[in-house]
Amino acid sequence: MTINDNLLGGIKVVELSHIMAAPTCGQLLADMGADVIKVERLPTGDDTRRFGNSIDGDSAAFAMMNRNKRGLGINLKTENGKSVMRSIIKKSDVFIENYRMGAMEHYGIGWEAMHKANPKLIYCSISGFGRTGPYAERGGFDLITQAMSGIMSITGEGPGRPPVKVGAPITDITAGMLAALGICGAVIQRSRTGKGQYVDTSLYEAGIIHTFWQTAIHAATGEVTKAMGSAHPLSAPYQAFKTKDTWVIVGAANQSTWLKFVEAIGSPHLAEDVRFCEPVNRMENLEVLVEVLNEILSKNYTSHWLEVLEKSGVPAGPVYDIAEMVADPHTKARDMIKKVGAERGGEHAVIGHPVKYSAAHTNINRGAPLIGQHSEEILAEFGFTKIEVEKLIKNNVVGVTEVEK
Repeated sequence: MTINDNLLGGIKVVELSHIMAAPTCGQLLADMGADVIKVERLPTGDDTRRFGNSIDGDSAAFAMMNRNKRGLGINLKTENGKSVMRSIIKKSDVFIENYRMGAMEHYGIGWEAMHKANPKLIYCSISGFGRTGPYAERGGFDLITQAMSGIMSITGEGPGRPPVKVGAPITDITAGMLAALGICGAVIQRSRTGKGQYVDTSLYEAGIIHTFWQTAIHAATGEVTKAMGSAHPLSAPYQAFKTKDTWVIVGAANQSTWLKFVEAIGSPHLAEDVRFCEPVNRMENLEVLVEVLNEILSKNYTSHWLEVLEKSGVPAGPVYDIAEMVADPHTKARDMIKKVGAERGGEHAVIGHPVKYSAAHTNINRGAPLIGQHSEEILAEFGFTKIEVEKLIKNNVVGVTEVEK
């Protein structure tokens, strides 16, 4: 495979990151062919290495977001370590970081200094609340930004119930996606202007962009949408309904699909019911509609309704747990669960690249690195001599973890 086969072939990315948002960004860029160097602070590295279960000592959580990367370990508490960081960023295309405000300046690798040293550098910061505004200096976590962005107010069973977050760390993951999108845009602009720029996004903004419908409703009417379980704030029926054994998701929100739906479930009279005949009526009488449909659908099994609704052209689906999602043939057909080798042995399951391309390749062919696994080869590529590298290692400025053969 050549550089031209990859979307971002030839782009060198330095990622000084921890936990989830920036590693997600780096993962997406690496899948698209960028050479992503995962820099970890010595001695302990990314905290995610100590999260959850492991395969032969390699963290499954760390592997999920750090496949396809090479590992470089640097002791940033030393002046030599800071100097090494400056040297490699100065010669890179993209730098990604997700530390608190001021941390990069403390290490001598803030935006202003690195932009001056490398005007073509694309410098991306991912933080809790962004680098401007009254909350810029606050630390940010997914749970907090889900709450403050409004996500938790529209998630859960309904008013009067305890606040519920989205089960996945949605603001962390989305912030990583937004950063990758911003970096790709900046790479395109640089190809026209020859100039780099600062890319700044946050978990807070990542949460806000998920409130399209609810923010639109508030802007138009002043109303504040509350949690509605699995229901939709603008159309119905569009939610989960109880069946004889589990639940079935029905997407019969527009009028033509609604008419197909009531025919399919053997209740065509509902199309003439004044409470449900038009979309606005169904939303006004949502509670009664749900009660009526639950009574009908609970008389048969989920598998039955899925078959009936598919034949009728009504969008529907089961409620999967993670094991069921992984086992589904469509998940496999879309190549969304991949196996990569763990550096100490065994295999990790990782999520596949979520975009398919007709004229480019994405590959997941490298497991997550050990701390500093590729330190020597990386520093050599950036112009450090063998003697210099050996000295850095001897003085504990640079860390090296060798894979046991």
